[in-house]
Amino acid sequence: MSGPHLIWSYLPFWVVVYGFAVLAWTSLGRFLLQVFVAPDSRNYIWRFFRLLTDWWVGAVRLVTPLYVAPFYLPLLAALWAFGLRLVIALAMFAAGLAPRLSTMQSG
Repeated sequence: MSGPHLIWSYLPFWVVVYGFAVLAWTSLGRFLLQVFVAPDSRNYIWRFFRLLTDWWVGAVRLVTPLYVAPFYLPLLAALWAFGLRLVIALAMFAAGLAPRLSTMQSG
């Protein structure tokens, strides 16, 4: 059966979904790691997590009420990323930009 290639035909879908997955899991890892590592630590893993998520945590800070402690911002950032990933994936699926689960669903 000849059809669209699973990876190359849906590359925008995979890039967006994978990007948000990396952002969400890294934010969650940052939240858990901050319990063990000082905020100014020179640990290379901590620096990498901060490099990847600082901009996202900053963006979440803009939409988060000020009474939320900064300690919880990476957790909220992870939740926002997981939620946006789901909404965008569903929207791309509805628009036909995502691979179908089976050939019976193509319409």
